[in-house]
Amino acid sequence: MAIKALGYVVIGTQKLAAWRQFLVDVVGIMPAGAAPGGAELYRLDDRPFRFWVEPFDGERLLAAAYEISDAAAFEALAGRLAAAGRPVERGSAELAAARGVDAVLRTSDPAGNGLEFYCGDRRDSVPFVSPQGVEGFVTGVLGMGHAVVAAPDLAASHRFYRDVVGFHDTDVPRFYFGGGPPDDPGMGFVFMHADNGRHHSIAFGESPVPPSGCIHLMLEMTSLVDVGRCHDRMRLAGVPESATLGGHVNDEMTSFYMQTPSGFDLEIGCNGLVIDPASWQATAHTRISEWGHVWAWQVAMAKAAAQAEAAE
Repeated sequence: MAIKALGYVVIGTQKLAAWRQFLVDVVGIMPAGAAPGGAELYRLDDRPFRFWVEPFDGERLLAAAYEISDAAAFEALAGRLAAAGRPVERGSAELAAARGVDAVLRTSDPAGNGLEFYCGDRRDSVPFVSPQGVEGFVTGVLGMGHAVVAAPDLAASHRFYRDVVGFHDTDVPRFYFGGGPPDDPGMGFVFMHADNGRHHSIAFGESPVPPSGCIHLMLEMTSLVDVGRCHDRMRLAGVPESATLGGHVNDEMTSFYMQTPSGFDLEIGCNGLVIDPASWQATAHTRISEWGHVWAWQVAMAKAAAQAEAAE
């Protein structure tokens, strides 16, 4: 097939120092030096980098970058993107070298979320050593993790990622946050897998695109102990918690969410479901979590309701 995995992300920020502290001191990711344009690189494994964090005039996920299986599939995808009316910006040889790939192109989805696609990935023999003692991250053929973005026109984004890019449906749920119809219309989501066993490498929900261009990114650690220690580091560093520890229904990940310096969330989890991408039949859940995952907005709403009741 064609879409191998999420390879890396490109983040634009005015807060390079805050991102450095967040990734190194809180998450436990290994610094990997600098790149052209003042970018700072961070690694999780044997890829030279997974996070490319560069100076920018705002705070935004500039691109989630997906690896394509080979040069022929890469060129076929470029043709489909152009035929679908999406921009196709070919990266220079210098950019490809800096990204550690043979060829790269930039584009966007129908909601304007930034994407890169590339072929010819690099690996090296530099060992991953976490500054915080994290044993490791689940990557390899499963890729870096996943990205979740917004899709005001859910159907248009679904067609794009399925028919143009080549992702496959894993779970196409409608989540209800207020008890369900008729008062709660719910929110449609689409979770899609690449040609590997990770439950989803891209997901999107029907909501306006936030200024950061991202809802969340996910990294999977190899043990619950490391997830718990990361949660402790988050708390001690004063990083805002976006959702408490909990277990998801669809990908079975045990995880928590915290806010990055750019405003979107980073999910840290473990023990995610590994699917057979060749035989998986899409599901349609109605709940996000089996347990836990109390969201900060839920806490704020409950607090506001209690204050209003006390004032009566």
